[in-house]
Amino acid sequence: MFAKLFIAFAVLPVLEIYVLIHVGSVIGALNTVAIVLLTAFAGAWLARVEGMQTLLRIRQSMHQGVMPTNALIDAAIILTAGLLLLTPGFITDGMGLLLLFPPTRKLFKDWIIRALKDWTSNHPPTITYYRP
Repeated sequence: MFAKLFIAFAVLPVLEIYVLIHVGSVIGALNTVAIVLLTAFAGAWLARVEGMQTLLRIRQSMHQGVMPTNALIDAAIILTAGLLLLTPGFITDGMGLLLLFPPTRKLFKDWIIRALKDWTSNHPPTITYYRP
C-alpha cells in the first residue's frame, strides 16, 4: 500500500513536472499552459456530460426498483476521471480522458468488477452485532 501511495503522491507529480518542462521547452511555456487549461476545461465539460447521463441512468434504475450497480461504478470512475482532468499535467489528463470515454471506461469497469469479485471471494464479509 505504501508503494502505491508513494507512486501517487511522489513519483507521478515529478513525472508531470518533467513532462510539462519538456513540452514547454519544445512548444513554449504559453502554449503548454494553454493546452493544460484547454484539456482541463474540455475534461470538466466531458465529465459533466458523462456524469449527467450516468445520474439519469441511476435515477431510472431507482424508479424501476433496480439497484444501479453498474451506473454507480460508472459514476465513481467519472468522478475519478474528473479529478484527474482537473489536476494540471499531461499524464493525468491522458488517464482522465481514458476513463471518460465509454469504450475504455468499460474496460476499466470490467477490471474493477473482476477485482471486486476476487476480493470478496477471498475476503467474505463478516457482520458483527453488538448488543448494548
